[in-house]
This record gives sequence, structure tokens and C-alpha cells, in this order.
Amino acid sequence: MKIKAAVLQAIGAQRPYQQSQPLVIEELDLDPPGDNEVLIQIKAAGLCHSDLSVIDGNRPRPVPMALGHEAAGIVKIVGSGVTDLAVGDHVVAVFVPSCGHCTPCAEGRPALCEPAAKANNQGTMFDGGHRLHRTDGTAINHHMGVSAFADHAVVSRHSLVKIDHRLPFCHAALFGCAVLTGVGAAINSAGIQAGQTVAVVGLGGVGLNSVLGALVAGASEIIAIDVDDQKLALAKELGATHTFNSGQPKAVENIKAITAGGVDCAIEMAGSEKALEFAYQITRRGGITVTGGLAHPDKKVAIQQVSLVAEERTLRGSYVGSCVPVRDVPRYVKLFQQGKLPVDRLLSGVLTLDEINDGFEKLAAGKAVRQVIEFT
Repeated sequence: MKIKAAVLQAIGAQRPYQQSQPLVIEELDLDPPGDNEVLIQIKAAGLCHSDLSVIDGNRPRPVPMALGHEAAGIVKIVGSGVTDLAVGDHVVAVFVPSCGHCTPCAEGRPALCEPAAKANNQGTMFDGGHRLHRTDGTAINHHMGVSAFADHAVVSRHSLVKIDHRLPFCHAALFGCAVLTGVGAAINSAGIQAGQTVAVVGLGGVGLNSVLGALVAGASEIIAIDVDDQKLALAKELGATHTFNSGQPKAVENIKAITAGGVDCAIEMAGSEKALEFAYQITRRGGITVTGGLAHPDKKVAIQQVSLVAEERTLRGSYVGSCVPVRDVPRYVKLFQQGKLPVDRLLSGVLTLDEINDGFEKLAAGKAVRQVIEFT
């Protein structure tokens, strides 16, 4: 079938993106779903820093690539072998499908699925093939097995979680990445316990979800940290007890002073090695520092090695919030519907597909938290 999709031609385009136009809306041929695959009509897709990091080269991927990985839509066709989804079901796309058989999957860690990681790095579907082509037959690479900046997509059954049909698509899309990654980092990776003190460094869409996750987990103090005062104000509205601009002098010392030496848990979501060093510095003796920010592969972190031993510190990575999507997406949706996880307040704007380059410029400039493209 013919679809319209936003295709990244080359990485490293110069800003502003309204002028360089790194994403081009193209008409592509989309193959029908194969075994254990599903055709979905995309209804909403979020603009995420993980997409931006491909555009600016911080997360190199093969091009040309149809971008987009955070989405919600409606099942249109189910391929052979798919028995637990039906036409008309509403679904959220998750950007790491789980094979269920590799070592991480067998350990209950589907975010680390090895065949999925290989396919995502290569820009292919789960089986190593492509479903997107130009009219001349040129294959278009897939982004995270989803390629959601399009009106339709063929995805692995293992990339989809069925959701309540009453959930608005513009909100549902956020559960595929921002909510899973941010809330999951607080609840699963950090294991925040009631009464603990928590800091979140980097208040984009994912970081603000970590603030919400810390609230749900029962943290007694939540310190929100960023260089953008507007994001700090939003974090305060969402429930952060303290805010700090990390660019201010003695920010580390001041945070330690109000937490008796540091927080129990610091979560870094800025995707910066300096932000991770900052988060580590404000973590108390015996505490845990969690990082879910994706910096450029060449970036290195400098920490005092002896502190890991002498202070029994923990430094932990968090990918997809250490989530089990089929378990956690429905849980987080219920919390949202109960008013306990107000992720809708993170929605900065709704765009059309034609406005996608403008949207990414706003994201790169720090002028948006989460924007969503809606498809009619």
C-alpha cells in the first residue's frame, strides 16, 4: 500500500531545522504484514529526543530511515501467527520488541532483547528485512522497528501492547516511550521506596515522567534539576518539592545541604555526561544513581572510583525504564486514568506531519516537552 512517511535523508543536518529540512515527507510503498506482524494505522506519534539524537548524529543509524518510535494506533490487518490481537484493537507501539527466548528475555528483562537490539541498530524489522520501499525499490530503514512518523506502519506483534480504547491517542502515544522510560526508571530501575529522597536531572518529557514516577512511588522529597527555568516551574506544578538550576554556582553544595549529604536516588535523563556526573555528585553515601539519558557513544563519564567502594554507591543504567511493557503499560494507563499519573500535562502541542521539522527545532531548542503528531 502507499503511505506518507517522514524520511531522514542524512544525519547531522544544521539547525534551524525549518531551513535545513532533515525530514522529507515521502510517498512510500509499505509491504503487507508477514508472519507475527501487524499493520496498524498510526493515530498519534510523539517527538522524542531519541528521534532527535538520530537527526543530529548523537545516535548514529543507517539512512535513509523513516523515523518515529513512540506511537499509538489501530490494528488494521493481522499477519499469520497473530492470535491475540484483532482488527480494531487500539495499541501502543513499544520500540524494543521481545523475542522471549534470548538470555535477557528469559531473565524477565525484555528491554535488553538481543535480536531486537541487533535489528534496531541495523534499521531492519525483527526478521532482518524491510517493509518500506521507495517506488524505485530502494529500501528505507526502519526506526526501532516502528517508523511511526507515517500514517501506517507494519510492526512486529512483539512491539505492540493492547490498550483501553477509551484512552485518547494523543495521550496513549506517550506510554510507548516517555512514560515507560521515565516512570519505569523511578519505579523499576531505581526501586524508589516510600519516604526516600529523589533528584531528577534533566526535565524533558522523560525526566518529567521520572518526577511523576517518584511521586507515585511515594518519595518524600523530589528535587527537580535543569537549566531551563520554565521546565523547573512545570516540575514544581507537577509535584516536585524543590527545584534547582544546575547552572547556578554551588548547586551541588546547596542540594547536599538540604538533603543531609545527598539524595537516596538521583535519576539522570539529560543525555549528557556532565549531567550524569552532577547526578552522581548529589547522591548520598550508599545511594543509587540511575541514568536513562543517551549521550553520544564517544562521551565518557569521570567519577571518583573509590567512592563506589568506600561509599557503597550504585551506578545503574536504565533502558526503557527496565520495564516489562505488557505488564507496565496497562498499569501506568490505569494510574493515568485514576488521575495519579497526569502525563497529559506534559503535552506541549499537537502537530501535523508537515510540521515535523518545526517540531524538532522546538525540541532541540528546549521550547517543548512533548509534542505529538496526530493523523486523521
